[in-house]
Parts: sequence; structure tokens; C-alpha cells
Amino acid sequence: MINKEYYKAIFEIIKTGHWITDSVSQALKEDKITEPQYNVLRILKGQKGNPITVNEIQEKMVQRSSNVTRIVDKLLDKGFVNRSECPTNRRKMDITITDLGLFELDKMNKKVEAIHLPYKDNLTAEEAKTLEILIKKLKGEN
Repeated sequence: MINKEYYKAIFEIIKTGHWITDSVSQALKEDKITEPQYNVLRILKGQKGNPITVNEIQEKMVQRSSNVTRIVDKLLDKGFVNRSECPTNRRKMDITITDLGLFELDKMNKKVEAIHLPYKDNLTAEEAKTLEILIKKLKGEN
């Protein structure tokens, strides 16, 4: 039987995840960007200009979503991403971030960083590392 301390810890992890996601969503609301759209922009920035497919974006997302194509369409409408036919596979589309997308992402990153400012000193660097290790241990990652 699993002890109740385990369930209490899981509950705190879930609550904390929602608290962080809700805070990020609230900060991005005035930019008319959702948290998943923000996540996609961050993934694209990490590509350093190299194209990526919708399936690859989906694999890298924090919250996996079957709506990645729709998310990309919304970002395309805002001028934040480009979509082009993959030269090696015509059934795939290559997605890249635009200069406007990079500019707007930089502004959004500053807002998200501001969310964390009141909390960043609540854990020491060592405590934060221990927390990361424990969460990875819970997930079975080494």
C-alpha cells in the first residue's frame, strides 16, 4: 500500500504545476498568447533558426497537445512563425520563428521572469537542485 505522505507530495506537485501554469497564462493574457503558444515559441527559438516539424514540436512540449497544428496556425496568423513545405518530405511542414516572434517572445520572457522574482530566493541553489533530483527520481529518470 502506498503511504499517505506520497499522495500528499503528489498533490503538492500537481497544485504547484497548476499554480505556475496559471501564473504564466495570466501574465501572457494581455499579449493574447496562451501558455501552449508561448511554449511553442520557446521551442522554435531553441532551434536557432533550424526548421522543425509539428510532430517534433509536439514531442518537445511541456504539455503535450494534439492541437499543435492549430497552435501553429494561430502563431502564423500573428506573424510569429513561418510555415513551409519540407524539402525532403512534401507531406511535412517546416516551422520556424520569425523576427517578430523572437521580439515578442523576448518581451513575454521578461513578464514570465517577473512572475518568478518573488519566489526565486525561497529556495537555495542546493535546495532547487535537490528538488529537481527528487522530481526526476519520482519519474524514474536518472
